[in-house]
Amino acid sequence: MAEISIPKTPAWVNEFRAFIMKGNVVDLAVGIIIGAAFTGIVNSLVKDIFTPVLGLLLGGLDFSNIFITLKGDHAATLDAAQKAGAVTMNVGVFLNNCINFVIVGFAIFWLVKALSKLQASKAIEEAAAPAAPPEPTPSELLLAEIRDALVKK
Repeated sequence: MAEISIPKTPAWVNEFRAFIMKGNVVDLAVGIIIGAAFTGIVNSLVKDIFTPVLGLLLGGLDFSNIFITLKGDHAATLDAAQKAGAVTMNVGVFLNNCINFVIVGFAIFWLVKALSKLQASKAIEEAAAPAAPPEPTPSELLLAEIRDALVKK
């Protein structure tokens, strides 16, 4: 029976494996995944809650249908203009994205503020609690034995 030889793994594979398993790379990946989920929530918050309220306050204005037709026939809605093949400047979509940005920034601000407060309170608790003295190292134990032996002589 023929022997199957397994090729040697290139050195870069181990380097890559070590790199990818570093704590900060994994933390970044988790942050990106949570950020993507958070983006969906914020988009819904803007589209489904804030934009209708702002539109109502501004007299029933629908931001998504604020557009300028650059070329082609003007239509009543952005969707109709795009289906007709018109070239449009989508001002309302841009405004929605600006509102998204402000809401995300605001949410991140409060999240960081809450985490900072939590971290500060934890640091205060740790500072208030008396710290136990560290265990002596083997070298310190040996030196103590030598000292005690010299004192007995």
